[in-house]
Amino acid sequence: MSDRGAARRPGGRSDRVLTAIYTAVGELVGTGADRISFPVIAERAGINPTTLYRRWPDVNALLEEVAVAALTRDGDALPDTGSFEQDLTAWASVIARDVTRPERVRYMRAMVAARVDLVVHCAVTEKRGEQAAEMVRRAHERGEQTPTVPQILDHVIAPLYHHVVFALPADEQYARRLVRDVLSMA
Repeated sequence: MSDRGAARRPGGRSDRVLTAIYTAVGELVGTGADRISFPVIAERAGINPTTLYRRWPDVNALLEEVAVAALTRDGDALPDTGSFEQDLTAWASVIARDVTRPERVRYMRAMVAARVDLVVHCAVTEKRGEQAAEMVRRAHERGEQTPTVPQILDHVIAPLYHHVVFALPADEQYARRLVRDVLSMA
């Protein structure tokens, strides 16, 4: 978000406008809209396009922000059970439940379909990496051995998202199996 740190009133106009923008983007991406533009988003959100041009440098930056909000919202509160295995299992289960919700499935598939170029970084992966790093840090403070953050991303998070994008089963049982597999790497 380009205006991070700006003071906002909870529930104020800014939040309503942002919610309208996120909703519009989600609806447009969810319908498989090929050419999402600021004017199209603004019309759907019921706002002036200048609001979008002031806040985001381009549509891709807005899409990344919405993707992070949509695909990490329910997983933001990290479990803290006192056990890395239990934390990772609970976290992966929350993610599996969230990303298999029909609206998330449509959004993920549309986002993947809309990308034609390789991206330098993926904000969703970065957010999940920060979350995994926090769990690993806490585990190390307790003296537990853990897989690395890249191993967690490559062997737990990526397969969950891959299964959703390609319409393969991605339930909590699958998430638990992924966790067991990555724990054997520690």
